[in-house]
Amino acid sequence: MSFEQSELLKTLPPQFFASLVAKVNAKVAEGHDVINLGQGNPDQPTYDFIVDGLVEAAKNPQTHKYSQFRGNRNFKEAIVNFYQKEYDVKLDANQEVCVLGGAKIGLVELPWALTNPGDLILLPDPGYPDYLSGIALGKADFVTYPLLEENQFLPDLEAIPEEVARKAKMMILNYPNNPTGAVATSEFYQELVAWAKTYEVAIISDFAYGALGYDGFENPSFLSTPGSKEVGIEIYTFSKTFNMAGWRLAFAVGNAEIIEALNLIQDHLFVSVFPAVQEAGIKALEDRRSAQAVKNLNKLYDQRREAFVAAADRIGWKAFDSKGSFYAWMPVAKGYTSQSFADLLLDKAHVAVAPGIGFGESGDQYVRIGLLVDPERLEEAVERIAKLDLF
Repeated sequence: MSFEQSELLKTLPPQFFASLVAKVNAKVAEGHDVINLGQGNPDQPTYDFIVDGLVEAAKNPQTHKYSQFRGNRNFKEAIVNFYQKEYDVKLDANQEVCVLGGAKIGLVELPWALTNPGDLILLPDPGYPDYLSGIALGKADFVTYPLLEENQFLPDLEAIPEEVARKAKMMILNYPNNPTGAVATSEFYQELVAWAKTYEVAIISDFAYGALGYDGFENPSFLSTPGSKEVGIEIYTFSKTFNMAGWRLAFAVGNAEIIEALNLIQDHLFVSVFPAVQEAGIKALEDRRSAQAVKNLNKLYDQRREAFVAAADRIGWKAFDSKGSFYAWMPVAKGYTSQSFADLLLDKAHVAVAPGIGFGESGDQYVRIGLLVDPERLEEAVERIAKLDLF
């Protein structure tokens, strides 16, 4: 007796990160000391006061009951206060906030919630691979827009063909950017809002790395732009800011109609997030210790970035001048694709990196370095690569 998967499941793209992890694990199983720079999983623990907040909340029997379908009121109010304090954005807790069990859930749900089969979505190239999962499940179509180094990896809105812009229903963008580490400016967001109004395109700002800026750089929120709530939403996750990747907690904020669509689909899929995790989320957003903890985290990533980039520079390997996230975006050696270069580094240097092709065709001459190990290990990785005499 066998049970065949549905035709819908067969349309799903290969899981890029799963295949990357399998390669690394196989090399480790052979007994090699692999320096894994291919991951995007924060290596630091969740801040102690957030963990304590969870423990305290979990002891309260009231948190053992179902959450409110659309998230508990006090958590949504904490989100509203956070965005007001951090980005000077006013939100309505009832109509402009959607609680998510991780940012990925919201990003995958959006094509179901906002588009019909055959509708067109604009995706960044390179970009987060799981954007494609939602498009496959929603049976939407997509066109990519290239992110090029000569444009600081920002979209060239004028280069998007008129017929494509008029057909598009949604555009997803991600700054600080994964995989490049590029950042957006307030001026770019102003242009984007005007463009979205002209072509009536919903803007989805994936702000996963919003708190992470190099050398004191403060990332602007898309929603800080005048008129932005008329055209789009922003998705914010606790994973990167508070080292809460495994907690699966995030939220979407902005345009009330888009938020209602997300909330409605979640009414049918979930009963929101474990209430004690929401209480811990309130602690993360409101505790006075959070600001200093995030500053310390940024200093840690700054030290790692500087150590890696300086070491790479010494062997002639020049990094893109990234100012956000915790990635370095590095060119491949001459004569290689990103996949063949990544395979070489893993096989010969026992250094794992993420090949840029996994993020899109425009990424194929780069690899992504996760700055998620100590500076000493980053420098050791470069020393191993130097022995291959590639640069």
